[in-house]
Amino acid sequence: MTSPPPRVRVAAYVIRRHPSSALLVFDQPAFPEAGTQVPAGGVAPGEDPERAVLREVAEETGLRGARVVRRIAVDGRPHPETGRPRLTTYLLLDAPPDSPATWEHRVRGDGGDAGMRFVCRFAPLPLAYPLADAQGAHLRRVDPRWAAPGEAAGRPDGVRPLS
Repeated sequence: MTSPPPRVRVAAYVIRRHPSSALLVFDQPAFPEAGTQVPAGGVAPGEDPERAVLREVAEETGLRGARVVRRIAVDGRPHPETGRPRLTTYLLLDAPPDSPATWEHRVRGDGGDAGMRFVCRFAPLPLAYPLADAQGAHLRRVDPRWAAPGEAAGRPDGVRPLS
């Protein structure tokens, strides 16, 4: 029996550089058990990861004007709850210099998160807490000082570095 094809996804490390380095994260007040996350989501058929990550950042946070810097890693870990296969490309983005420190955003559209309220903020780096679904696992690939809390020095299973 063959397993289903992996769900192709992207995840964004949106960094605000000034006054000091900070990562765009959000929480969902209606679902606190979801934990603190970075913008992430599916890639549409024929969509490249760079376009998909900009779309996901805008959809989930309302932030526009971010600039893709580079791809960081491809993570092949399965979904933590369902065990279904997925392939997530992590990308580094620079935030617009005039980005607010905190804001709320209500997701529009017809996707699964439509209508959800996200509380967004730029969290100082290194983070003081782990992100949901080990989303902070690749921060050290951007800057070794940004290693996620509890991250081992080794490579997580199912991860291909891109640099």
